[in-house]
Parts: sequence; C-alpha cells; structure tokens
Amino acid sequence: MSIAQKITLSVNEVADLIGVSTATIYTMARLDEIPHKKVRGRILFHRGTIEQWLMNDLAQ
Repeated sequence: MSIAQKITLSVNEVADLIGVSTATIYTMARLDEIPHKKVRGRILFHRGTIEQWLMNDLAQ
C-alpha cells in the first residue's frame, strides 16, 4: 500500500512527508506540537489531520 492510500502514518512516514528527521517528529509529538495518537505504544498520525495541520500552519 502506498503512502498516499494509508489513513494512518507512522513517525517515519510523517518525517518523510514533511521533510524532517524522525527525532524532530518524536519531539514534536512529545511537546504536542503535531496532532497524533498513541496506540499500544506506537505514535500514529491521521493523514487527513496532518494534511490539514500543514495547510493551517502554512496559512499563518
């Protein structure tokens, strides 16, 4: 399944999508700077929410 078809994204996929390191994504999640959910110890990101978050961030 390609990244464009997935509903949830992993830390690695979000890092690749927005062009930052995985360490940055982990830090952003820990500081609640990026919308995420923890599921059984994994940090997951809803693709639509991340896309909207990026659009809102770019508009400001």
